Amino acid sequence: MTEFSSEQGCMSTEAIKKAFRATEEEFVQLVKGSWLKRPKIATVGSCCLVGVIADNALYVANLGDSRAVLGHRGPNGRGVVAERLSNDHNVADEEVRKEVSEQHRDDPRIVVLAKGVWRIKGIIQVSRSIGDVYLKKPEFSRDPIFQQHVCPVSLKRAVITAEPSIKVRQIQQQDLFVIFASDGLWEQLTDKAAVDIVLKNPRAGIAKRLVRAAISEAARKREMRYADMQRVERGIRRHFHDDITVVVVYLDKHRHGTQPKMSNLNSFRFTNAPVDIFSDGLDEPQHHSQRLNPATNGAVS
Repeated sequence: MTEFSSEQGCMSTEAIKKAFRATEEEFVQLVKGSWLKRPKIATVGSCCLVGVIADNALYVANLGDSRAVLGHRGPNGRGVVAERLSNDHNVADEEVRKEVSEQHRDDPRIVVLAKGVWRIKGIIQVSRSIGDVYLKKPEFSRDPIFQQHVCPVSLKRAVITAEPSIKVRQIQQQDLFVIFASDGLWEQLTDKAAVDIVLKNPRAGIAKRLVRAAISEAARKREMRYADMQRVERGIRRHFHDDITVVVVYLDKHRHGTQPKMSNLNSFRFTNAPVDIFSDGLDEPQHHSQRLNPATNGAVS
């Protein structure tokens, strides 16, 4: 992304789109070069959520259902208001189902409800992603070897895309922080509940606190305690809650006009914004408190 924005002399939505396209194309080439030996690589995919701060503007781009939520001061400076900065590309959302159906008018079963869950072709919930090449390149899904060993569904054309949604918002004095998180967090916590937790608690370890709150809520739904959930084997835990990755970025430095300028690439690459990260990927979690490249502040599930 730094490369494309440098070519244009500034950060822009077009630079972000080019970065997404380049990432997607590089992965497609990887799949094409190895799928005959490893057919399942054509089914590998990921959501992608990116935040960029440049010239007092916050850019948020996403594919899939990871989400960015801004917390800003409420009326008269009291409390905190949650403002969603990304679109969930998940056919559980009626508007997304309508969008996908509109794009595939010739296929009345493009989105189907199976066992209480909406899925595209009965396979996948997200309508946009990096990878999942077999759902974008019909030649994979039609190949006899692929159908026999991986997935029997044959497609006539692409059913999902890698075109990101991008929102641009000027950073205001009342803006406090942004939560970037995978869908595992948002399945358990509302946007408002998440920003309330960030506002009311110390910054150090705030991402881990959000993950714990989400897991506690998942446990409560199963009439379990948090400690009981933690004792469940990680392979089995996926049946209780999805993996969770959280990044919290505080906007202090940027509200006062001290954000890095594009003219200085060294300062552009790194931000002094306080950042806290935690991931419970249903493997051994890694906790990092560090400063991030503003072009890659994100949570990927």
